[in-house]
Amino acid sequence: QVQLVESGGGLVQAGGSLRLSCAASTRTFSTYAMGWFRQAPGKEREFVAGISWMTIRTYNADSVKGRFIISRDNAKNTVYLQMNSLQPEDTAVYYCAADGTVVPNPSTAGTDYEYWGQGTQVTVSS
Repeated sequence: QVQLVESGGGLVQAGGSLRLSCAASTRTFSTYAMGWFRQAPGKEREFVAGISWMTIRTYNADSVKGRFIISRDNAKNTVYLQMNSLQPEDTAVYYCAADGTVVPNPSTAGTDYEYWGQGTQVTVSS
């Protein structure tokens, strides 16, 4: 069982930045692909970014458009999401997820991730 705890959410003005963190409670963190998803009120959950155990990165190009950067620190069992140029449409609950499948590229499908954090709220004001 892997526990994931997100932090770093909050209220920010449009154009601002936030960095989300997700700490994992597993000694084998380096073998997991990690993903960030988000869900806005009344909308379906969507993939934001993922990073594989090989540090191959995948982004939802339509929504993040080069503004977000995912990274990981295996020594700290932590994955990060640096969010720049935030817009009101980025407002959502952001979830961290872990996928134990050993594949080169991170999955964009939420159903492939076995473990999920509780989520952290990001609110961007206009």
